[in-house]
Amino acid sequence: MGLIHEIDYGTPASKSEKQVTLNIDGFDVTVPEGTSIMRASMDAGIAIPKLCATDMVDAYGSCRLCLVEIEGRAGMPASCTTPAMDGMVVKTQTQRLRDIRRGVMELYISDHPLDCLTCAANGDCELQTQAGVVGLRDVRYGYEGGNHVFAKQNGEENFRWMPKDESNPYFTYDPSKCIVCSRCVRACEEVQGTFALTIGGRGFESRVSPGMQQPFLESECVSCGACVQACPTATLTEKTVIEIGQPEHSVVTTCAYCGVGCSFKAEMRGDQLVRMVPYKDGKANHGHSCVKGRFAWGYATHKDRILNPMIREKITDPWREVTWEEAFAHVANEFRRIQYQYGRGAIGGITSSRCTNEETYIVQKLIRQGFGNNNVDTCARVCHSPTGYGLGQTFGTSAGTQDFDSIEHTDVVMVIGANPTDGHPVFGSRMKKRLREGAKLIVIDPRRIDIVRSPHVEAAHHLPLRPGTNVAVVTSLAHVIVTEGLFDEAFIRERCDWSEFEDYAEFVADKRHSPEEVAKLSGVPAEIIRQAARLYATGGNGAIYYGLGVTEHSQGSTTVMAIANLAMLTGNIGRPGVGVNPLRGQNNVQGSCDMGSFPHELPGYRHVSGDAVRDIYESLWGVKLDDEPGLRIPNMLDAAVEGWFKGIYIQGEDILQSDPDTKHVSAGLAAMECVVVHDLFLNETANYAHVFLPGSTFLEKDGTFTNAERRINRVRKVMAPKNGYADWEVTQKLAQAMGLSWDYKHPSEIMDEIARTTPSFSNVSYDYLEKMGSVQWPCNEKAPEGTPVMHIDGFVRGKGKFIRTEYVATDEKTGPRFPLLLTTGRILSQYNVGAQTRRTDNVVWHKEDLLEIHPHDAEQRGIRDGSWVRLASRAGETTLRAHVTDRVAAGVVYTTFHHPDTQANVVTTDYTDWATNCPEFKCTAVQVAPSNGPSDWQEEYSDFARRSRRIVPAEAAE
Repeated sequence: MGLIHEIDYGTPASKSEKQVTLNIDGFDVTVPEGTSIMRASMDAGIAIPKLCATDMVDAYGSCRLCLVEIEGRAGMPASCTTPAMDGMVVKTQTQRLRDIRRGVMELYISDHPLDCLTCAANGDCELQTQAGVVGLRDVRYGYEGGNHVFAKQNGEENFRWMPKDESNPYFTYDPSKCIVCSRCVRACEEVQGTFALTIGGRGFESRVSPGMQQPFLESECVSCGACVQACPTATLTEKTVIEIGQPEHSVVTTCAYCGVGCSFKAEMRGDQLVRMVPYKDGKANHGHSCVKGRFAWGYATHKDRILNPMIREKITDPWREVTWEEAFAHVANEFRRIQYQYGRGAIGGITSSRCTNEETYIVQKLIRQGFGNNNVDTCARVCHSPTGYGLGQTFGTSAGTQDFDSIEHTDVVMVIGANPTDGHPVFGSRMKKRLREGAKLIVIDPRRIDIVRSPHVEAAHHLPLRPGTNVAVVTSLAHVIVTEGLFDEAFIRERCDWSEFEDYAEFVADKRHSPEEVAKLSGVPAEIIRQAARLYATGGNGAIYYGLGVTEHSQGSTTVMAIANLAMLTGNIGRPGVGVNPLRGQNNVQGSCDMGSFPHELPGYRHVSGDAVRDIYESLWGVKLDDEPGLRIPNMLDAAVEGWFKGIYIQGEDILQSDPDTKHVSAGLAAMECVVVHDLFLNETANYAHVFLPGSTFLEKDGTFTNAERRINRVRKVMAPKNGYADWEVTQKLAQAMGLSWDYKHPSEIMDEIARTTPSFSNVSYDYLEKMGSVQWPCNEKAPEGTPVMHIDGFVRGKGKFIRTEYVATDEKTGPRFPLLLTTGRILSQYNVGAQTRRTDNVVWHKEDLLEIHPHDAEQRGIRDGSWVRLASRAGETTLRAHVTDRVAAGVVYTTFHHPDTQANVVTTDYTDWATNCPEFKCTAVQVAPSNGPSDWQEEYSDFARRSRRIVPAEAAE
């Protein structure tokens, strides 16, 4: 076991299909046209010295180390900026080149600290390596003249020297070690797209500058780590490397934050994680990262983490630490007692979208095989269940149609109800790159999200619709396309049901769907709707990316179907660059759906009423399965309040903070007799728990995650579980305590069972994933290497189905008491309910949830920026600080839900999507008024939470 070293080819690969052959140092090399000499040389195994070149960014040609000689050409061009040509003869090693390279390196070293033995980058410094490569043995120039190395020179202050910037919590910037190669600046521009760094000054006065000579923390830097990864010296260095030292081995695994599913090298020293480095061969992220995946893994060793099982009789009692055996026996006995006393359906469970596919699969198996019912649900229903329903109805499958690479072929990007730069930042960076290359952007969102206007990117059209009017606006786009004859008739006739299209076309052509009528409902000017529709229909490859701003509405499923209609209408399905793409919020939301986490579906989206499907599992599991759908989370809570649902096993979800109508959730949990929480921390739901089973992090387990593009990625254990067991082992031992004869030795055996029983996974195994790196389901005999793009030759359901999408206004109405509309979302530095990110240094960027309010609304209410406000709805109220901004329209307010002190969901209502019960988080009628600080409810809850987290150690309990 050692470090995984990836080859740096110096410049990006050429995508040309034409090949050229050249000779490099006597070896013939054939490469795609447009390939640099540097990369062609590396293909031949010949490494040309370099400092400013790296294959993550375009060639720059400033360091002058990579010079080569070309037969028949004068001078010595830079190999990074010179394209290979057919018949070219290149020399990379001559005495002349060696002399020049040593002279160039000598100049670099003459203005660089010679503290290599104590430098944090010792052993991982490209400057140090290249000095050896070029054979530098002596530096003739001293430090007597101008330099950037010493704070004082000849007893006086050296105005060129700058102190180390340690403002960023994760990395340091030491200007004295900077060689001004510009790799960090280019990475920030080309890979991340933030443009937070620049080169200030000229000549010898040049230096890297965050923003306008600001500290990193105060600049526009988003801490994605691209600059740190690109830096060839110790100028930009992770603080963990400075503290721990250089890593000595690495393991490739998958990030456990959002649905992008980035691959990382977990670089270790013994069992201590030193840093997470984005893996260039990762097919979802291609070597890029965000602040969460790159740096925010400190929660794994946070002092708040619970490592021992705990039990208590009543939620008012302190916790008592027990052994694992005691905990499993207690849960098994309680669940048996409840079922004997109240009936088989009196208990259920919730799977986790943060856990692996294998762990999710066996939780639903435990409920169906062990509990004997279908009372299983997941947080995926609270976010993207309308995606499953809507795309299932129209296309025949419940997932996005494209891979992330598809964005490179897109001409028109439509973003609806999503904030990719905050919620899915690595994909957001790829999207911005494509937009900088010339693709057009349409944004449909009540809020002016960052991508509407950012460096070198501006939306062609922003439709700031009123929350709750998604269906009306998307249907109006279809109205324009149909009435102006912009639809793709050939595609529709070949791929869709023509009679259904005719019915749909008649429906959308009605005047009530015209932009002029919809403008009255949505607040979006009619002409902007028309222009956006024309651009999407005629602008080339059109791709739609949407998020929770679409699904978390009472008409979430209808909006998804309207989006699918729009794609079929214009023929934007079945090839790269197009499609309908839901941006999944958590790392395994897609996988938790795939694994049968809904009460009406077995793994692979097969209904529990199907005899043939149940036969597969009944023969394998040796039990008779219930053919009736079970309870969803809201139904479980309702039944608990009614007095007949009494026990629940919750793995890796915090429903008290994440689900709507907090008071209803707390009432349901309080009415239960055995609430089992299986998690890393005593979260808000654990305040109502009777048993706590400590969980394991993604670093401590083997398994797989399935990302938003249906990509199945390996998760690999890099350290032993600090609690003693991986989550799948905890669930298995609980199942054994309940009398089930499970005997999985490794998660690979669970995946083998999934593959045997689920057609879309039939070719998937750990051995196959090791060979392929990752695959996208369906992966079976029909698609042995997976399916990057769906519906190429036809829809899964046969013909694409057009469905009428009638706009029905939400029951949540504004009025004199509650005149504003609240919508919610996420911020870049935080993740979901914040249980992980709040226990990292990411809190420096987001210490508390804020309420965004338009200046007009703030002025009317006497509210100033930063002042406390009371946010009230028909469901409840909370207080938080205001942020006055024109990012939201007048009449709309916005907040995040990352901090339990705010409990934003105490305000949201119990209205849900008509088809899936997905909560209507994005449209709540509220009033905002000045406040003096936290409400009585917040103070009471804070006191309750503090008392609920009391722990009596095992010794004291004895």
